[in-house]
Amino acid sequence: MLAIIGGSGLTQLPGLHISRREVVRTPYGMPSGALTFGELEGHPIVFLARHGHGHTIPPHLVNYRANLWALHAQKVTHVVSIATVGGIHPDFHPGRLAVPDQIIDYSHGRETTYAEYGNSDQVTHQDFTWPYCDEMRQRCMTALKEAGEDFLAGGVYGCVQGPRLETRAEIERMARDGCDMVGMTGMPEACLAKELGLCYAAIAASVNWAAGRGDSTQAIDAAAIEGRMAEMMQRVRDVLVRMARLNYI
Repeated sequence: MLAIIGGSGLTQLPGLHISRREVVRTPYGMPSGALTFGELEGHPIVFLARHGHGHTIPPHLVNYRANLWALHAQKVTHVVSIATVGGIHPDFHPGRLAVPDQIIDYSHGRETTYAEYGNSDQVTHQDFTWPYCDEMRQRCMTALKEAGEDFLAGGVYGCVQGPRLETRAEIERMARDGCDMVGMTGMPEACLAKELGLCYAAIAASVNWAAGRGDSTQAIDAAAIEGRMAEMMQRVRDVLVRMARLNYI
C-alpha cells in the first residue's frame, strides 16, 4: 500500500475519498495524527499529516519514529514524502519541484533510530549510501513527467533543525557542502523508513529562495511563501494522483 506524508501546505489531501481514520498507538508514542485511509482517483492510499491536522507540530518535535512505525504497522510498503524547501542551487528556483537523491543531516537531538537497548540482539549498522528508494524515486519522476512538471531529477537535501530559518552564512556553508535545497523534515524520516524496509522517496517543493539568494538577499518574505505554497500544493496533488495509479500498475 502507498502512504503519503504531507508536509507544510498539505495537511489535508483534496480529492481523497476517506473510508476511515485510525489512531495507531506505537511503542514510540503517538504519531502526528490519525492515519487517514481512503481512495485517490479510485486507488487506495494512507495519508498522514506530518505536522498534525492543524499544522501545530514544529519540525524538531515531530515524532518521526511513531509516524513511520504506524505506517509500517498498517502494511504500508511504499511512502512518498512531500516537503517544502528553500532553493539553494541556482536551478532550484521557487515554484520548481525536485526528487532529491541525497541528504546531508544538520539536525540534532532527534530520535534517529529504532535500535535501542532491549529491542535487538546486537548493534545493527544500516547502510545509508543511497538514502532514498530508487524504485520510488523513479515512480515520482514518472508521475512528474506525466503531470507536465519541469523538475530536478536529483539533488542534495540539507536537513536543518528549525523551526527558525537559516542565516545567510549557514546557507553559504550548505552550498559549499553541496546542498541544493534546505528543509527541516527530511531526517530522520528517511533513515527510519530505511530501517523498516519501506520504499521511501521525497518530492521537494521550492517555495522560496534560501537566505541570501535571489529575492531572499535581505529577508525571506513569509507572505509570498504562503501564496506560492498553496499554488504548488495544487500541482503536487495532481502528481500524487498519478503516483497512486502508478503504485498499482
